[in-house]
Amino acid sequence: MAGPTGRGNSLGAALGYLMRAQVTPTPPAVLLNAKHWHAQLSQLTGTRRGYEALESAGLDVKPDTLFKWLPDPEYNVRRSYRDLIHTAYENVAIVPADPIPDHVNDGQFEISGLVKTGADERERGTRRAAPLRIDGRRGDWSDIEALWLAGDLRDDDFEDRFIDDVIVADIGEGTDGWEFNGASYAVELR
Repeated sequence: MAGPTGRGNSLGAALGYLMRAQVTPTPPAVLLNAKHWHAQLSQLTGTRRGYEALESAGLDVKPDTLFKWLPDPEYNVRRSYRDLIHTAYENVAIVPADPIPDHVNDGQFEISGLVKTGADERERGTRRAAPLRIDGRRGDWSDIEALWLAGDLRDDDFEDRFIDDVIVADIGEGTDGWEFNGASYAVELR
């Protein structure tokens, strides 16, 4: 196998490994380790991203109020406001995933492992049977992309969506659908 390859104990695990190897996550802008609401608020108000997180969390106070809170760590701030500050602080720490690169969506996938459609079940990617070749350009990646960007693309979801939205879009339903019940898979991206 010549291109980037993902390996796993299921098709979804191999796809997930391949995907994570192709996308470099963006590191957080700052190290977030403040515990007290005042320290969290101080860090948040130090960046535009922090102000956006406060707004997204629902903290709706006037700038004058922030100016009262910031110089005095002992200022009596309502619990509901402290909770919103904490939520904003945690949200800033979440790094959104990069979009799936075009070379993945438009790639050619070679799947090795146990593949079944109808009565045809064989170990693909051996001397006896070529890998299952899939053209990613023909697939609909929108659901996969949405799950990926939300950070919710689990291996089993990836496998299901890849079968339904990429494999079926490229080569059809197969005799009775596609099954990948093996214990070891490799997916090469070309």
